[in-house]
Amino acid sequence: MATSFKIGDGFVAEQNQKHIAALAEDYAALQRQLARRGIDIEELTREVGAFAVAIPTWGVGTGGTRFARFPGTGEPRGIADKLEDCATIQQLTRATPSISPHFPWDKVEDPNALREQAGQLGLAFDAVNSNTFQDQADQKLSYKFGSLSHTDKAVRDQAVAHNIECIRIGEKLGSKALTVWIADGANFAGQSNLTRAFDNYLSAMQEIYAALPADWNVFIEHKFYEPAFYATVIADWGSSLMAAQTLGDKAKSLVDLGHHAPNVNIEMVVARLVRAGKLAGFHFNDSKYGDDDLDSGSIDPFRLFLVFNELVDAQKRGASGFAPAYMIDQSHNVTDPIESLMGSAIELQRAYAQALIVDRAMLGELQEANDALGAHRVLKQAYNTDVSPILATARQRSGGAIDPIEVYRASGYRAHKAKERPVSGIATAGIV
Repeated sequence: MATSFKIGDGFVAEQNQKHIAALAEDYAALQRQLARRGIDIEELTREVGAFAVAIPTWGVGTGGTRFARFPGTGEPRGIADKLEDCATIQQLTRATPSISPHFPWDKVEDPNALREQAGQLGLAFDAVNSNTFQDQADQKLSYKFGSLSHTDKAVRDQAVAHNIECIRIGEKLGSKALTVWIADGANFAGQSNLTRAFDNYLSAMQEIYAALPADWNVFIEHKFYEPAFYATVIADWGSSLMAAQTLGDKAKSLVDLGHHAPNVNIEMVVARLVRAGKLAGFHFNDSKYGDDDLDSGSIDPFRLFLVFNELVDAQKRGASGFAPAYMIDQSHNVTDPIESLMGSAIELQRAYAQALIVDRAMLGELQEANDALGAHRVLKQAYNTDVSPILATARQRSGGAIDPIEVYRASGYRAHKAKERPVSGIATAGIV
């Protein structure tokens, strides 16, 4: 069997040499600029270098829409190929050391062997994700009309059993959290009893919660609409928070940036969940119209910065129970998924770095003085600062690529994988 292609560390170092002198100049210039503002660039670079976000295993495959999916070349054929792609992203960005699997998509006979394989690639497992929004080939009962909130207790029991199975697999993988998103809801007024559906959900979730190991959490993910277009059972952060508070300390609310009603102030949602001690973490992406699952920072980078501003504020003041989990959750329909995920990881680091350089003392004074424009100018000063040299330096110092996408393209990784992984299909209807 032919050896699987891997980008060599020597190749990365060779490519870095093309940019090392220019990077040093840019870093020194930024160092002087930040010093005038009382900011230590070296400390900032260390903080940025410690930032990490999980890669979803499904994210390295080509996505689709309700209308069609066009397979890409060299797509992963299974979890082993996904691990290779995720390891490549981590090799070049040094910001994605963990992966988040989805079951049953990533289910294997030997989870211990899968954990060992991931470890050999320098990867660990983040939160595991259950799937009760699709019917599987060997599934006895259908989720067409719901899962954890279904009117039939037998269906609810089946969904509960699947989630508990995910927990048991996750234990073997070294995970510490279960993410639960359900597609349950109604498309017609009167289709379901809105109160009873929520009660059914809570009852089922209590069984899942009881199965959590002592050091685990369950992340409750809400979504405003789709596929339930009239009423979704867990539609917003209020429903998610209510459920988390009902279940107990190990239940927290997950924020997906695309899962809100249009024009919702997501940074305020983050602030409220932090205050309640119930912020689980994030599924990062970007959107223009709804749950578009576009690349992080590609549409509204200022909003992403404002979210991180709240996160850094909570971090700096030592907010109780603040330990958010970060994951990218995107659908790559027209780009190379590896390139999109690397670009997104960099944009998340950028927003984090910009939030770190906000003059919080000055911001607080201006807020107390009700100086609206002055306070806004403090945020814009941080946002308008080009922190790219810090990001690139943090990557280069840890063995990553100064320009990850450039190195990736120069390596011919996708072409090599296209040969190793023959195309298995053509354009198909639907997202999967």
